Amino acid sequence: MAEIVNLRRFRKQKAREAKEAQAAANRAAFGRPKHERKRIEAERELQQRRLDALKRESPSDCEGNPD
Repeated sequence: MAEIVNLRRFRKQKAREAKEAQAAANRAAFGRPKHERKRIEAERELQQRRLDALKRESPSDCEGNPD
């Protein structure tokens, strides 16, 4: 037989868990010192520049192409 559940309590508990998950995400995103955030952003930029440098140009992108 199924267990009887109070929907109001269930809804409130679910809302509490969602708020806690959001709070954990905010702590991870905004709880870092400024120097650490800058370091992470610099690493992302470096990775993006490296990736952009490795991209190949398509023949239509080359200058002097008659098309």
